[in-house]
Amino acid sequence: MGQIVGIDLGTTNSVVGVIEAGRPIVIANSEGSRTTPSIVGFTKDKEIVIGDQARRQIVLNPKNTFYNLKRFIGSDWDELDETSISVPYNVKANNSGSVRVLSPNTEREYAPEELVSSLIRKLINDAETYLGDIVESAVITVPAYFNESQRQATKDSAILAGIKVDRILNEPTAAALAYGFEKSSSNNVLVF
Repeated sequence: MGQIVGIDLGTTNSVVGVIEAGRPIVIANSEGSRTTPSIVGFTKDKEIVIGDQARRQIVLNPKNTFYNLKRFIGSDWDELDETSISVPYNVKANNSGSVRVLSPNTEREYAPEELVSSLIRKLINDAETYLGDIVESAVITVPAYFNESQRQATKDSAILAGIKVDRILNEPTAAALAYGFEKSSSNNVLVF
């Protein structure tokens, strides 16, 4: 039977964790860091790079290095504001008004969900390496302001990465649960 992990899919950095011996731990990525930059890119050879590798090419290859993707996921073009689309890479609307990210190196446009799924797959691969077992499902945290479309798009990204999503959890709720995780007494917590 496969493992279940928790993923904090962040705008800047992402984290994957697991419960081991009754305690939550953060899993280090293949580079040895406990956080993975939420960046996906394509090299000049059309090879996909994720996390630290993508961050290293951001200055020399800005048109093919994508960050802040969480701001686009599940959103239509007309829902974005000027600050969301002021990134060095090309972002546009397709015929149906959905957001697309353009990569000159691959000569292709991507849905943000496709690129985010690559990030999720890396997190899962790192977790599987650490655990020595297959990861079948995940609980993923999202901002409390995410609407149903954004929550579903996050779930779709995980499915594209080959992972079943047990639950999409609001970040404040996850923080409240983490706060009470090691408490031995029963408490009520109010999340705003």
